[in-house]
Amino acid sequence: MKEGKVKFFNETKGFGFVKDNESGVEYFMHISGLIDKVKNDDEVTFELKEGKKGLNAVNVRLA
Repeated sequence: MKEGKVKFFNETKGFGFVKDNESGVEYFMHISGLIDKVKNDDEVTFELKEGKKGLNAVNVRLA
């Protein structure tokens, strides 16, 4: 499990980005990949899965 921070999440559109604490890389996350409800600046844990346009954050849950 990776650790990061929700940089941006738009609940209406159902997507956002999470920033990896270790590497500083930002990953796309879709509402379908969320375990817990998240909002901007939440500390989260997540896994990475290959998506259509690169790696996506999945199994995103509050830390």
